[in-house]
Amino acid sequence: MNDAATAPEPDPDGTDLPTTPAVLLARLAALGIACDTVRHAAVHTVEQSEAVRLATPALQSGLHVKNLFLRNRREEAWLVTVEKQRPIDLRQLGERLGAGKLSFGSPERLMRVLGVRPGSVTPLALVNDTTHAVRFAIDAELVDAPVLWAHPLVNTMTTKLSGEGLRRFLDATGHVATVLRFPSA
Repeated sequence: MNDAATAPEPDPDGTDLPTTPAVLLARLAALGIACDTVRHAAVHTVEQSEAVRLATPALQSGLHVKNLFLRNRREEAWLVTVEKQRPIDLRQLGERLGAGKLSFGSPERLMRVLGVRPGSVTPLALVNDTTHAVRFAIDAELVDAPVLWAHPLVNTMTTKLSGEGLRRFLDATGHVATVLRFPSA
């Protein structure tokens, strides 16, 4: 029998995660970080996210992000957050980060270190990285964005906050961001 066939379906509200979206949102509120969350159908790709964004008036402002959970040959984990349309060359990214050859981290590693599933990767998952096992890099365009959107640990919701709010969150979790500047498209 296949384990995947017998594994329970993940809860779309994330109540089965190490940190639930409700706990995360309460932490943001306690930090004084203004945010607003929109529920929607599950999205797993940038294309699906774009379709939901276009169909949902509340999601049409600001910058939306895409996130890459990566690892290198030294078993170092990286979370890279960029504007959703940003093309990423993993070879060049690895060189820029001084990380060497990068590849995608496994779903098991993703759950172990960030407490989220594939399709729900987000900088807000750093709340679960209490040992600082993950290095974080962010697109410079997002750092000062007045409005940016990211998943609150599940891909059935998207949360609006500012670049400044995200920086305050990172400070509270003890994560230092490597800021990446990309050429204009």
